[in-house]
Amino acid sequence: MEWSTKIITHRGEKRIAVLFEKNPELIARIKKLEGSRWSQELSLWHLPDTEDYRKRFKLATVASTLPSEEGLDALEQLKQYMRSKRYSDRTIAVYCEALKSFLVFFKYKPVSLLTNEDVIVYNNEYIRGNDLSASYQNQIVNALKLYFCILRDTKINIDKIHRPKRAKVLPNVLSKEEVKAILEAHSNVKHKMMLSLIYSCGLRCGELLALRPMHIDSKRHLVLLKNSKGKKDRIAPLSPKILAMLRDYYKTYKPTTYLFEGQTAGERYSEKSLQSVLKQALQKARIEKPVTLHWLRHSYATHLLESGTDLRYIQELLGHSSSKTTEIYTHVSTKSIQQIKSPFDDL
Repeated sequence: MEWSTKIITHRGEKRIAVLFEKNPELIARIKKLEGSRWSQELSLWHLPDTEDYRKRFKLATVASTLPSEEGLDALEQLKQYMRSKRYSDRTIAVYCEALKSFLVFFKYKPVSLLTNEDVIVYNNEYIRGNDLSASYQNQIVNALKLYFCILRDTKINIDKIHRPKRAKVLPNVLSKEEVKAILEAHSNVKHKMMLSLIYSCGLRCGELLALRPMHIDSKRHLVLLKNSKGKKDRIAPLSPKILAMLRDYYKTYKPTTYLFEGQTAGERYSEKSLQSVLKQALQKARIEKPVTLHWLRHSYATHLLESGTDLRYIQELLGHSSSKTTEIYTHVSTKSIQQIKSPFDDL
């Protein structure tokens, strides 16, 4: 039984990915390791990036992944700047980790002497050399542009840092039958309510977990989404069926601070627990696709488009800043495609 390992950045955190062919014995072994997690998004097991695990899997020690003293100062400078601009904690973590990766690569070169040629070398030797994704490379570019924009004494011309060509990846969409099977899989009222609200309003995971009882406007049939992605508030319509479900849920659970709370009253339901709720629903519905919670949001948008909803309204409902982001759903809508007759039928 063989496996391979590599260092990855997952949700702004350094992790050790453990790659192996599906094997019950190896899965049982990795489950016993402290901090092990399965990522549906990446389809792999990953562990905390600690010195003990690096030694166990014969990776470079954590100490070798630290930048120079000047580099550490640069990271702190970026962190303080982003905090003052009120970036989210997750965005700050992602940007600082991206900048750290670049500074570690050039840890023996003064930050003020780094050039655009160094960026190209890093892209080719580190990112391409380790077969890292274009999206990760784009995170590096975002971090470099932001940091070197606030650093005055530098040889880097931020306007000449080029971005990688993005792959045109279509959003994953479920059929209405599959969505129905997922939403009806749970008998638990809270679990059914959370998944149903995500799909019925096209919510992001974080938006659902941040909801408070006061954000439900039952008289106007609306839900208020406060401080969503990009620091924007927006509203989403509540269907009569969802409103009736919410009333039943509220009578049963009587949430105090957050609409969906964990085992301790007043504490918000965890993202990890919500992912487990979806995983259990998929097993009960016997759906083997690698569905994530965001698939429900994609499906909401696509089903709206297929039912004739104007793209501008969908953009507003999803909270997209650019119409180009929303237009991607036109490429996965099957309403028009299914009406096209194949020339094969005329043979």
